[in-house]
Amino acid sequence: MEETEKISPEKNHFVTRGCCHQPSLIHKNDNIFKHGCAKLDAFDWLGYVPMPEGHKPFDCIEVRFKNNRKEFFRSTCDPDLHTGDIVAVEANPGHDIGIVSLTGEIVRLQMRKRNTDPGRDDIRKVYRKARLSDIEKWITAVEKEDNTMFRAREIAARLNLKMKINDVEYQGDDTKAIFYYTADERVDFRELIKILAEEFKVRIEMRQIGARQEAARLGGIGTCGRELCCSTWLNGFNTVSTNAARIQQLSLNPQKLAGQCGKLKCCLNYEYSAYTEALKHFPPDDTLLNTKKGDAIPQKTDVFGGIIWYAYKSDPNNMMAIPVDKVKEIIDLNKKGKAIDKLEDFARKLEKKVDFENVVGQEDLHRFDK
Repeated sequence: MEETEKISPEKNHFVTRGCCHQPSLIHKNDNIFKHGCAKLDAFDWLGYVPMPEGHKPFDCIEVRFKNNRKEFFRSTCDPDLHTGDIVAVEANPGHDIGIVSLTGEIVRLQMRKRNTDPGRDDIRKVYRKARLSDIEKWITAVEKEDNTMFRAREIAARLNLKMKINDVEYQGDDTKAIFYYTADERVDFRELIKILAEEFKVRIEMRQIGARQEAARLGGIGTCGRELCCSTWLNGFNTVSTNAARIQQLSLNPQKLAGQCGKLKCCLNYEYSAYTEALKHFPPDDTLLNTKKGDAIPQKTDVFGGIIWYAYKSDPNNMMAIPVDKVKEIIDLNKKGKAIDKLEDFARKLEKKVDFENVVGQEDLHRFDK
């Protein structure tokens, strides 16, 4: 155990599987899992709630594998399984090794969330707690993944295939490998599968993933300074449209709105519903206000402040902050054919656009020579 703790995190290939320590010298199924040591970790908030007397324990558990792959299995062999146990589970073909991530009634809620019926007959089974021989074979398989991925990339490049192999996941019994790849077009990888099978002597499975799934597997730091949501807690990807940015009054700049995956940031959806609800009380964006001083056009909107900034067409640099309720009063008057005297009577605040003044010589090409 002491030697295991000396292993640096960079050399621990099992962090993505939920292991805070490499299980190379551990003979038991404990002391390798800790809440928060892996991305997409889930906390059992029902674990401290006692079950009613005579209540039959739920017979399904959630097992996590590499990265965000989690599956449900029926535990019939050993009901005394706990979070963090290494288990051997049914696979096709052979068996796989995973970490128990959730047990008990919380699994029933997770299955309902993912529309999985606990009574289905095709739910795979848990064979047993992993033996020492199972763990040794698992370690051997996992440590080959990086070299296999690099070698597979070389083979794909040699075959001129327009695809990128992002990750490789070996099955726990070292008989099968899953290759995750991204591609913009349809790829004929029949020849690639033949070469990979001959090279690595395992069964090959190819799985195509999207750009967002690729970013989730690779990880990284977002523009907010935090780890990517998709690689820490977000396990479902909803469609993100430019309308979400437009409603939130954001500049439609692709460089600022795109994440590391090259797609629109998932966080644009977080406050989308709040803005949509708030904008129900606002007039349309192109509503003009008629005054005796001239027509006024909207310039910008403070959604949660309840303010719309207007400016006269003849003087667009001078903007006035008009509360939404006052804007609605003016619109009602305009519909009746009446025009107010001037917007200044309803303005809460005045703002004047000021042209940029080069006071420190920032536009001088020779400013670095001084």
